[in-house]
Amino acid sequence: MAHELEKVNLAEKFAQISDYWNPRIAGELNGQQVKLAKFKGPFEWHHHEHEDELFLVIKGSFDMEFRDKTITVNPGEFLIVPRGVEHRPVAPDEAEVLLFEPASTVNTGNLPESERTRTNLERL
Repeated sequence: MAHELEKVNLAEKFAQISDYWNPRIAGELNGQQVKLAKFKGPFEWHHHEHEDELFLVIKGSFDMEFRDKTITVNPGEFLIVPRGVEHRPVAPDEAEVLLFEPASTVNTGNLPESERTRTNLERL
């Protein structure tokens, strides 16, 4: 299947997002997805049984809470959360975050489906 070669402008893509905790697909490669999301406030504690997740901050910052520590991720920094590790992202102010994870990853991980669960992601 041929893919159109096209660069992605993150500022333009983030400008299309006006809600929080609702990842959009910006690209796909090798069974992985590049997702863009805006974070604000606390998310739920959860983990992913089978997938590692990469969180790259483009703008703003957020705290990744773990049961034993908190790591602040700032613009130009990324954090990889290994599969099985319980975590909760919390953004005091709006943050623009690029996620890189397998296409099978559900944002709420092991939690029962809720109003925050996104399974059929919109493409930007």
